[in-house]
Amino acid sequence: IAATGEVKGHYMNVTAATIEEMYERAEFAKQLGTIIIMIDLVIGYTAIQTMGIWARKNDMILHLHRAGNSTYSRQKSHGMNFRVICKWMRMAGVDHIHAGTVVGKLEGDPLMIRGFYNTLLFTHLDVNLPQGIFFEQDWASLRKVTPVASGGIHCGQMHQLLDYLGEDVVLQFGGGTIGHPDGIQAGATANRVALEAMVIARNEGRDYVAEGPQILQVAAKTCGPLQTALD
Repeated sequence: IAATGEVKGHYMNVTAATIEEMYERAEFAKQLGTIIIMIDLVIGYTAIQTMGIWARKNDMILHLHRAGNSTYSRQKSHGMNFRVICKWMRMAGVDHIHAGTVVGKLEGDPLMIRGFYNTLLFTHLDVNLPQGIFFEQDWASLRKVTPVASGGIHCGQMHQLLDYLGEDVVLQFGGGTIGHPDGIQAGATANRVALEAMVIARNEGRDYVAEGPQILQVAAKTCGPLQTALD
């Protein structure tokens, strides 16, 4: 906070073999002062709801990593669509869930991914067959879930990310930050400058999707870390 003027949080993963151990880890994370904890989908749906209740009682953000979902959500002959998991997790009380990127290593059909995001964010869903939404659904006052885009994304894709995913999303640049040749801080700077440059271009009415690479190159002229990342 002193260095940036912003509240920062570390996603401490409290996933464990038993709910008792998860409680202990979550309490330890709280004592350290973090504002957010992480759990993995593989802990099971009952445990996810239990940790959701804990997070509400302790004023903590609950980040759900979807580790393990592909064992049944990517099966063509059995299993279920990830959209169903999005619905369940919204009802279970998580705050974040990894919901796809379109680009990067968790790529997918843009319309399908948009359907996931809308399922998490919209108060009311209308039928939208291209997005895989087959019936109308009213979520009433049930909390929204913020979708997370992560997995192989980097600053050079910023125009695509903003176009496909909008701005109601957590853009989680892991390797795209840590892998910067000049270190983590430089990687974070590159991502932040790229995002802000693209949002400004969009707000100015420019065709930021078509002009994306050029917008990034112009921004990189005054930001060394971004230039290094793009190179």
